Amino acid sequence: MDLTGKVAVVTGSGRGLGLAYATELARCGAAVVVNDVDPDVAEAAVQSITDAGGTAVAEVAAVGSSEAAQALVDRAVGEFGRLDVLVNNAGILRDTTLWKMTDEQFDAVLTTHLRGTFTCTRAAAVRMREQGEGGRVICIGSPTGQVGNFGQTNYAAAKAGIVGMVRTWAMELARAEITVNAVVPVAATAMTETVPFLKPYVDALAAGEPLPAFARQELGFGSPADAAGLVAFLASDAAAGITGQAVGIGGDRLALWSHPTEVVVEFADGTGWSPDAIAEAWPEKFASSQQTVGQQLPEPPK
Repeated sequence: MDLTGKVAVVTGSGRGLGLAYATELARCGAAVVVNDVDPDVAEAAVQSITDAGGTAVAEVAAVGSSEAAQALVDRAVGEFGRLDVLVNNAGILRDTTLWKMTDEQFDAVLTTHLRGTFTCTRAAAVRMREQGEGGRVICIGSPTGQVGNFGQTNYAAAKAGIVGMVRTWAMELARAEITVNAVVPVAATAMTETVPFLKPYVDALAAGEPLPAFARQELGFGSPADAAGLVAFLASDAAAGITGQAVGIGGDRLALWSHPTEVVVEFADGTGWSPDAIAEAWPEKFASSQQTVGQQLPEPPK
């Protein structure tokens, strides 16, 4: 995959998945603006990319505000003359149950994930439309945003909202030949290391041990580097015809998520649906098709 001449901004790319995305984009030839809130982490990421022969600079900013978004775009244009790819990866966690979650915990996650994706995409879209040569916007979703997860009200809301914005932006930016897609990754990061059923696999990766096929395929779980190829593909000319999609990646698993769709439709006879009519119809017509919540995990092999 050749991204020579492309310029990318990757938010939250000092470590973890973001660093893997930035590293792969640079390996494929793109010049990359690395972003993190910690100057030392950002500079270390840049150093690792340049040591491997890539091109990168750091822009230290807390993603969320319009000012931070504009600073990232300005850094790309100032250093490399243009902007072709935006990867919205920056995120934080403030996990707790609904009845314990504070306003501050809710707002902090929404500000970084949802507002940050909005402000950065808006700033990038303005620049890409001015350039008149198309572009790529890649937003990072999560299985939590697709199906929910206990203790993650704020994170689920943000990630679901991101996919909703992706579908809207795919329409709004189509005329400018700017594609917008969501990546739904699963990988060993700070955000997954506390998940109990993943801990054995996180520990194995940390110890440099290979993961079993069950983890890499059935769970779709692997290292951050395993998820990076999809980002580079969506950033490339080869993905020019792909927009408005949510694509899962992890370990050896690549999957296309469906958009929400009606699974059962019944009609009343011209009088609308009364509560009693719904109560009568539900057990026979709808109950068997009720949707699950949370990730439905396969059983590991015996």
